[in-house]
Amino acid sequence: MRVEPPTDDGRPRARVRMLPERKHSNLGDNVHGAVSLALVDIALFAASHQFGSLDAGHSVTLDLSTQFVGAGRVGEPLDAVVELVRETGRLIFLRGLVVQGEDDGHIVLSFAGTIRKASRK
Repeated sequence: MRVEPPTDDGRPRARVRMLPERKHSNLGDNVHGAVSLALVDIALFAASHQFGSLDAGHSVTLDLSTQFVGAGRVGEPLDAVVELVRETGRLIFLRGLVVQGEDDGHIVLSFAGTIRKASRK
């Protein structure tokens, strides 16, 4: 997990990295889509925690929308770059890209997700 410079309009960003291996591949020798989705889900929570939006608790992914736009390559770092869009009392809205390569030049997928914060009892 690495904090990234904020967006041009000041929204916080964070990066979560995994190193995909052969065991993470599909039959086409690319990173399996389910692995990319798991990275995104983990990144949503890690970034939200880093942004100070989440405390420990039983928060859940309310929705997750993804658009696969390229194949992930095995053996190259795979990064989820997450941006905080908005936070309310109970919800955190996030979006981002899963990227590879120099200067994030290869986009694997784009995503948007919502986390519902744990209830305060």
